[in-house]
Amino acid sequence: MNLFTPVTLGLLSLENRILMAPLTRMRAGDDGVPGPLAAEYYAQRASAGLIISEATQISPLGKGYPATPGIYSDSQVAAWRTVTDAVHARGGKIVLQLWHVGRISHSSLHPDEGLPVAPSAIQPAGKVYTASWSLAEYETPRALTLEEIGQLKADYVHAAHQAKAAGFDGVELHAANGYLLDQFLQDRTNQRTDAYGGSIANRCKLVLEILEAIIPVWGSGRVGIRLSPYGTFNDIADSDPKALFAHLINALNRFNLSYLHLIEPRATTAGGSDQLVADAPRTGQMFRSLFTGKVVLAGGFDQASAEKAIADGEADAIAFGRLFIANPDLPKRFELKAPLNPYQRPTFYGGNEKGYTDYPAL
Repeated sequence: MNLFTPVTLGLLSLENRILMAPLTRMRAGDDGVPGPLAAEYYAQRASAGLIISEATQISPLGKGYPATPGIYSDSQVAAWRTVTDAVHARGGKIVLQLWHVGRISHSSLHPDEGLPVAPSAIQPAGKVYTASWSLAEYETPRALTLEEIGQLKADYVHAAHQAKAAGFDGVELHAANGYLLDQFLQDRTNQRTDAYGGSIANRCKLVLEILEAIIPVWGSGRVGIRLSPYGTFNDIADSDPKALFAHLINALNRFNLSYLHLIEPRATTAGGSDQLVADAPRTGQMFRSLFTGKVVLAGGFDQASAEKAIADGEADAIAFGRLFIANPDLPKRFELKAPLNPYQRPTFYGGNEKGYTDYPAL
C-alpha cells in the first residue's frame, strides 16, 4: 500500500490516499456566499482522492472570521453547487466540513445574534479579527442554554441537508481546533454542571448527539469527523486528553463513519506557523488501534512521512494543507517526484486570485 493505492472510506471510493485538507481561505462575500473563484480553485485540485472543503459555518452565529462561507442560505447552496459541479466534472470528490466556531468569534461578525456562544462563559486568550478585519480582544461568550443546544443540533441537521442540496459527496463534522464542539469536549472550556458538562461522557454527549442527528441525512458511510487531540490552537486544552479522546473514539465506533480525521499535535498552530513540535504525542500511534474504521491523518506531512504513516498502519489516507494550496496537481507531483511550488503564506487568508488560483500546474 502507498499513497497511490485506491481506498474506500465508507461509501466514498477514492482513486488515491492523498486528500486535500480543509483550508480556511477567507474569500467569500459578506453574506457567506463562496467567492467567484472558488469553483476554479477547487476544480484545480480535483485530482485529490478526496477534497475536504474549507470550514463552513452552519449558521450566522457560527461565523468567527471575516469572509468565510456558510451553508445555511439558498444563495450559499447555489454558489457551492457551482463548486461541486466543477469538481465532479474533473472526476473529483468533495465533502463539506460543517463548522461552528463558538467562542472564537466577535459580535461584529454576527451583529443580529449578539455575543459569541460557548459551553461556558470563559473568555479566550488572544485576539480576533472583527468584521472590519481589525484585531480586537476576544469577548466573553455567552453560555448556551439547553434550549439553544436543541436549536444548535437542528442547525447542524439543516446544514447537512443544505450540503446535500449543494451536491457534495458527504460531510465532515468539525470537532477540532478549539471551535464549538471541541469546546464542549475539553474541560478548559467546558465547566458546565448539567448533562453536557462534568464527566468525560457528558462532555462527549453533544458531539455524539449531532452525529446521531446528521447521519440519517447522509448515511453513516458519507459522514466523517475531525478531532485534534492534544491540540492547543484557540486556547484549548484538557486535563486528561488521552482519557477524553480514547472515550470519544471508542464511542464513535458504533456509527460506522466514513472516516476519523485526526490532526497530529505537532502542528498545534493549525496553519499559523511552519514550525512543527518535535516531541509532541503521535495521535496516529495512540488512537489508531481504538477505531475500527478508516483513519485520516493531517498535520505537517510531506510525501515521505505520509508514505511511512500508511506503511506503518497509522493511517489509511493523509490530508495535506499548505502543499495543496501551492500545488493544485499535488498527486501528480508526488507520483513523478517533481519539484513542489513553494507556498506564499501572506496570501493564505483573504485577497483575490493571487495565492489562490494562480499557482501553476506542471
